[in-house]
Amino acid sequence: MKKDFENLKKIFEQANEQLLNLDIDLFESQVSEQTICGALAIRLHDILKDTQYSKYYVDIEYNRNRGGKFKKMSKSIQGPGEEIIRIKTDLIVHSRGECVERDNLLALEMKKSYRPKKEKDADRSRLKCLTKDSFNHEWSFDGTEPPEHVYRYAIGIYYEIDFDKNTISIEYYRKGKYHTKDKKLIKKGTD
Repeated sequence: MKKDFENLKKIFEQANEQLLNLDIDLFESQVSEQTICGALAIRLHDILKDTQYSKYYVDIEYNRNRGGKFKKMSKSIQGPGEEIIRIKTDLIVHSRGECVERDNLLALEMKKSYRPKKEKDADRSRLKCLTKDSFNHEWSFDGTEPPEHVYRYAIGIYYEIDFDKNTISIEYYRKGKYHTKDKKLIKKGTD
Protein backbone atom coordinates (compact mmCIF):
# COMPACT_ATOMS: atom_id res chain seq x y z
CA MET A 1 0.00 0.00 0.00
CA LYS A 2 2.94 2.36 0.62
CA LYS A 3 4.02 1.73 -2.96
CA ASP A 4 0.52 2.72 -4.15
CA PHE A 5 0.74 5.89 -2.05
CA GLU A 6 4.09 6.89 -3.59
CA ASN A 7 3.03 5.96 -7.15
CA LEU A 8 -0.27 7.82 -6.87
CA LYS A 9 1.41 10.85 -5.33
CA LYS A 10 3.78 11.05 -8.32
CA ILE A 11 0.89 10.61 -10.76
CA PHE A 12 -1.11 13.33 -9.00
CA GLU A 13 1.89 15.69 -8.98
CA GLN A 14 2.36 15.14 -12.71
CA ALA A 15 -1.35 15.78 -13.39
CA ASN A 16 -1.29 18.89 -11.20
CA GLU A 17 1.75 20.26 -13.06
CA GLN A 18 -0.08 19.73 -16.36
CA LEU A 19 -3.15 21.46 -14.91
CA LEU A 20 -1.09 24.45 -13.74
CA ASN A 21 0.71 24.72 -17.08
CA LEU A 22 -2.00 23.86 -19.60
CA ASP A 23 -5.12 25.11 -17.82
CA ILE A 24 -3.74 28.28 -16.23
CA ASP A 25 -6.63 30.26 -17.71
CA LEU A 26 -8.97 28.50 -15.27
CA PHE A 27 -6.98 29.91 -12.37
CA GLU A 28 -6.73 33.34 -13.98
CA SER A 29 -10.53 33.36 -14.37
CA GLN A 30 -10.98 32.08 -10.81
CA VAL A 31 -13.53 29.50 -11.94
CA SER A 32 -15.42 27.18 -9.57
CA GLU A 33 -13.85 24.27 -7.71
CA GLN A 34 -15.95 21.89 -9.82
CA THR A 35 -14.49 23.26 -13.05
CA ILE A 36 -10.92 22.94 -11.78
CA CYS A 37 -11.70 19.41 -10.50
CA GLY A 38 -13.03 18.52 -13.96
CA ALA A 39 -9.85 19.73 -15.65
CA LEU A 40 -7.71 17.88 -13.08
CA ALA A 41 -9.78 14.71 -13.65
CA ILE A 42 -8.99 14.86 -17.37
CA ARG A 43 -5.26 15.27 -16.65
CA LEU A 44 -5.33 12.37 -14.14
CA HIS A 45 -7.23 10.10 -16.55
CA ASP A 46 -4.76 10.78 -19.36
CA ILE A 47 -1.80 9.84 -17.15
CA LEU A 48 -3.46 6.84 -15.44
CA LYS A 49 -4.33 5.15 -18.75
CA ASP A 50 -0.63 4.39 -19.30
CA THR A 51 0.02 2.97 -15.81
CA GLN A 52 -0.83 -0.13 -13.78
CA TYR A 53 -3.98 1.81 -12.76
CA SER A 54 -5.37 1.97 -16.30
CA LYS A 55 -8.57 0.10 -15.37
CA TYR A 56 -9.52 2.68 -12.73
CA TYR A 57 -11.94 5.56 -13.21
CA VAL A 58 -11.58 9.22 -12.29
CA ASP A 59 -14.94 10.56 -11.08
CA ILE A 60 -16.09 13.91 -9.75
CA GLU A 61 -18.72 14.25 -6.98
CA TYR A 62 -19.25 10.46 -7.02
CA ASN A 63 -21.78 9.30 -4.42
CA ARG A 64 -22.55 5.62 -5.07
CA ASN A 65 -21.17 2.38 -3.73
CA ARG A 66 -22.25 -0.70 -5.68
CA GLY A 67 -22.84 -3.54 -3.30
CA GLY A 68 -23.67 -6.08 -5.99
CA LYS A 69 -24.89 -6.16 -9.54
CA PHE A 70 -28.15 -4.30 -8.87
CA LYS A 71 -27.75 -3.09 -5.30
CA LYS A 72 -26.78 0.57 -5.07
CA MET A 73 -25.97 2.34 -1.84
CA SER A 74 -24.84 5.83 -1.03
CA LYS A 75 -21.12 6.03 -0.35
CA SER A 76 -20.63 6.55 3.36
CA ILE A 77 -17.99 6.53 6.05
CA GLN A 78 -18.21 5.95 9.75
CA GLY A 79 -17.20 9.16 11.51
CA PRO A 80 -15.07 9.49 14.65
CA GLY A 81 -18.18 9.23 16.85
CA GLU A 82 -19.31 6.12 14.92
CA GLU A 83 -21.98 8.18 13.13
CA ILE A 84 -22.70 7.30 9.50
CA ILE A 85 -21.71 10.14 7.17
CA ARG A 86 -22.83 10.13 3.54
CA ILE A 87 -20.08 11.38 1.32
CA LYS A 88 -19.70 12.97 -2.07
CA THR A 89 -15.98 13.49 -2.54
CA ASP A 90 -14.84 16.17 -4.99
CA LEU A 91 -12.66 13.79 -7.03
CA ILE A 92 -11.87 10.09 -6.65
CA VAL A 93 -9.93 7.42 -8.49
CA HIS A 94 -11.57 4.02 -7.97
CA SER A 95 -12.68 0.88 -9.80
CA ARG A 96 -16.43 1.53 -9.32
CA GLY A 97 -16.61 -1.78 -7.48
CA GLU A 98 -15.01 -3.80 -10.29
CA CYS A 99 -11.81 -4.54 -8.33
CA VAL A 100 -13.24 -5.49 -4.94
CA GLU A 101 -9.88 -6.31 -3.34
CA ARG A 102 -8.53 -2.80 -4.19
CA ASP A 103 -11.43 -0.55 -5.17
CA ASN A 104 -10.27 2.83 -3.87
CA LEU A 105 -7.05 4.60 -4.83
CA LEU A 106 -7.24 8.39 -4.50
CA ALA A 107 -9.67 10.81 -2.82
CA LEU A 108 -9.29 14.57 -3.29
CA GLU A 109 -11.12 17.41 -1.59
CA MET A 110 -10.72 20.88 -3.08
CA LYS A 111 -11.46 24.19 -1.40
CA LYS A 112 -10.89 27.86 -2.10
CA SER A 113 -9.01 29.59 0.71
CA TYR A 114 -11.87 31.93 1.62
CA ARG A 115 -14.22 29.08 2.54
CA PRO A 116 -15.07 28.75 6.26
CA LYS A 117 -12.58 26.87 8.46
CA LYS A 118 -15.37 24.48 9.48
CA GLU A 119 -15.78 23.31 5.85
CA LYS A 120 -12.03 22.89 5.41
CA ASP A 121 -11.73 20.90 8.63
CA ALA A 122 -14.67 18.69 7.58
CA ASP A 123 -12.86 17.89 4.31
CA ARG A 124 -9.66 17.03 6.18
CA SER A 125 -11.57 14.81 8.60
CA ARG A 126 -13.28 13.06 5.68
CA LEU A 127 -9.88 12.37 4.06
CA LYS A 128 -8.58 10.88 7.31
CA CYS A 129 -11.60 8.56 7.44
CA LEU A 130 -11.36 7.64 3.75
CA THR A 131 -7.69 6.66 4.02
CA LYS A 132 -8.11 4.46 7.11
CA ASP A 133 -7.79 0.73 6.68
CA SER A 134 -10.91 0.25 8.81
CA PHE A 135 -12.89 1.90 11.57
CA ASN A 136 -11.99 0.72 15.10
CA HIS A 137 -10.18 -2.20 13.46
CA GLU A 138 -13.49 -3.59 12.16
CA TRP A 139 -13.65 -4.53 8.52
CA SER A 140 -16.79 -5.73 6.77
CA PHE A 141 -15.26 -7.19 3.62
CA ASP A 142 -15.64 -10.75 2.41
CA GLY A 143 -13.69 -10.49 -0.85
CA THR A 144 -16.78 -10.59 -3.05
CA GLU A 145 -18.73 -7.49 -2.03
CA PRO A 146 -17.51 -3.98 -1.29
CA PRO A 147 -17.58 -3.08 2.41
CA GLU A 148 -20.60 -1.25 3.77
CA HIS A 149 -18.59 1.93 4.34
CA VAL A 150 -15.85 3.37 2.18
CA TYR A 151 -12.25 3.14 3.38
CA ARG A 152 -8.81 2.14 2.23
CA TYR A 153 -8.05 4.93 -0.22
CA ALA A 154 -4.29 4.68 -0.77
CA ILE A 155 -3.95 8.47 -0.73
CA GLY A 156 -6.05 11.41 0.35
CA ILE A 157 -5.34 14.90 -0.97
CA TYR A 158 -6.58 18.22 0.40
CA TYR A 159 -6.16 20.90 -2.30
CA GLU A 160 -6.64 24.53 -1.28
CA ILE A 161 -6.52 27.35 -3.83
CA ASP A 162 -5.60 30.86 -2.69
CA PHE A 163 -6.20 33.24 -5.59
CA ASP A 164 -5.01 36.27 -3.58
CA LYS A 165 -1.58 34.74 -2.95
CA ASN A 166 -1.49 32.76 -6.24
CA THR A 167 -0.74 29.55 -4.35
CA ILE A 168 -2.08 26.06 -3.94
CA SER A 169 -1.56 24.28 -0.63
CA ILE A 170 -1.61 20.50 -0.92
CA GLU A 171 -1.87 18.16 2.06
CA TYR A 172 -1.41 14.41 1.68
CA TYR A 173 -3.14 11.84 3.91
CA ARG A 174 -2.26 8.17 4.35
CA LYS A 175 -3.69 5.47 6.64
CA GLY A 176 -6.01 7.90 8.39
CA LYS A 177 -3.33 10.48 9.18
CA TYR A 178 -1.84 13.67 7.82
CA HIS A 179 1.34 12.75 5.94
CA THR A 180 3.02 15.73 4.25
CA LYS A 181 2.33 19.17 2.84
CA ASP A 182 3.39 20.92 -0.36
CA LYS A 183 2.83 24.37 -1.81
CA LYS A 184 2.66 25.31 -5.49
CA LEU A 185 2.79 28.71 -7.10
CA ILE A 186 0.13 29.56 -9.66
CA LYS A 187 2.16 31.07 -12.48
CA LYS A 188 0.03 33.55 -14.36
CA GLY A 189 0.13 33.41 -18.14
CA THR A 190 1.60 36.23 -20.14
CA ASP A 191 -0.34 38.17 -22.74
